[in-house]
Amino acid sequence: FNTTVVTQNIDNLHERAGSKNIIHLHGEVTKVRPENCRADEEGVIDIGYRDINIGDCDKNGVQLRPHIVWFGEAVPKIEAAIDAVEAADVLLIAGTSLQVYPAAGLYAYAKAGTPIYIIDPNDVSVRDGRITHIREVATKGMQVFVNDILPKL
Repeated sequence: FNTTVVTQNIDNLHERAGSKNIIHLHGEVTKVRPENCRADEEGVIDIGYRDINIGDCDKNGVQLRPHIVWFGEAVPKIEAAIDAVEAADVLLIAGTSLQVYPAAGLYAYAKAGTPIYIIDPNDVSVRDGRITHIREVATKGMQVFVNDILPKL
């Protein structure tokens, strides 16, 4: 299977878990960029888990800032996420309450007939006939998906 992970998380846990094709909607805390650059521009620097401080500047003397999307800022990777959802043969949603937009609306871009699975132990407010709700915590829900659903797809 080809898998694309679309995440709102800013940690690098998906990379550490071995995932390869990751779209970070809200940026990455292990990277910085100059304050005068948008998140989708060049100039992003991988710093790992080092601190960033006032006075830490790029080669042009511009203050560096975390490479993350603050509340109210545009989500530059949303178009890439939409493209991934539109291309998906199966959509699996886990680890989100579907309350934070624009990511919460991504499922709606799945093409007609695409099965959508949401893993969440709680009620979800999304109503779509393509959705199968797996009412489990993420770890157990992933086991259900891999063992019971995936082999039938």
